[in-house]
Amino acid sequence: MSAPGPLELAVPGEAADLAAFLGRQLRWDRTAAARLRADGPALALFTRPARFGVLAVRVVALREPAALDTTVSAGELLEALDTERGAVPVPAPVTGPSWAGMLPPRGAWRPLADLPDGTVRDAAASVIAEFRRRTEALPDQGRTRTALDALAEEIWSRHLPGTSLPLRAVHAAHALGFLRAPGPSAVLASGPWLRLRTALGSTAVRRAGGLPGLGVTPLASPAH
Repeated sequence: MSAPGPLELAVPGEAADLAAFLGRQLRWDRTAAARLRADGPALALFTRPARFGVLAVRVVALREPAALDTTVSAGELLEALDTERGAVPVPAPVTGPSWAGMLPPRGAWRPLADLPDGTVRDAAASVIAEFRRRTEALPDQGRTRTALDALAEEIWSRHLPGTSLPLRAVHAAHALGFLRAPGPSAVLASGPWLRLRTALGSTAVRRAGGLPGLGVTPLASPAH
């Protein structure tokens, strides 16, 4: 195993994708942390987009196997990324938030549903449009934070049709850019975890009570 960092990516162009992912994450939380975990030829990057109640997972292949498990500042990681060389310098560790100590399992995922291309994007677009429409229909005096949170909870706690996956996992995937690429998606399960897997990354949520120390009401305005 190689020393931990800078880690060179097997596909250098993926460093720019990682930078875009981190940039979207930081729009929701400028103080966000990221957990980096490598145990062989792949690097997994975990973040928690604020208020969605889910974890986001981005996995990239490494040029050489590495051993690493650390939690860092997402902002410092973004600044350190070398998109020209396709390298990931590892910033100094930070004290990890509570979610970083309880990650989804690495294996033993069983498929629950295979979703054709466009299914998840269409579902995200439909409920985002519904939220906007119902928000605009509220009288000005009724458009309070409490009312918007209640509307968000109603909409994003629903399940993706035909699955048991809460739509907040779909919303997070949309906000983080995981639905940009064409191709099928899948819903998988492992113990209490549910996972939406796309070509660009995954979102994961615990079925029983959400994540420790997290609220489960998502921020319902969509990211671009």
